Amino acid sequence: MHHSFKNLLITTALFATTSTFANEALLLEARNVASMVPPKLLQVLTEEIAKGGPASAIEVCNVKAPQMAKAASEQTGWMVKRVSLQNRNPKAVPDAWERAVLEDFDKRAAAGESPTTLEKSELVSNGDKGKEYRYMRALPVGNICLACHGTADKLSAEVKSKLQSLYPNDKAVGYTLGQLRGAMTIRKPQ
Repeated sequence: MHHSFKNLLITTALFATTSTFANEALLLEARNVASMVPPKLLQVLTEEIAKGGPASAIEVCNVKAPQMAKAASEQTGWMVKRVSLQNRNPKAVPDAWERAVLEDFDKRAAAGESPTTLEKSELVSNGDKGKEYRYMRALPVGNICLACHGTADKLSAEVKSKLQSLYPNDKAVGYTLGQLRGAMTIRKPQ
């Protein structure tokens, strides 16, 4: 085998291995970052519901959830947010990549995959800004979610009134336990 061709093969193999390790490291980091906000939000929601009922917990999602995502972004260097195809918050509208992933999550869930296992990661081109690593993890509806995101018979008059005043264009109701509510989405320039 020609010496320079052999070096090229070795270099290519090393690059592929290094790239694989780098992507695996990014995936592990992304999973960790995406796992930061939901448990904290769940804890704050649980405490608020215990104190003031479901209607008071709407304020938590309205004010504290975005603050938690912002804090996680500042702490980690990843841009962290929640998105949904049926958004409540007008800022939770997915971009084209996120929409495609959410639609894929819906198809996979309909085919029997558990929403708790749905995730997607990809190194994507960001036009002239270079590349960025993107990751999404599905957020399934839990019991605590149903008081404010459930079917009409699960929503109290107080919750309905509060939702109407804070989110007049709300699309985030009608869910049942275990359905796909949306996803944590994070990204980081590479």
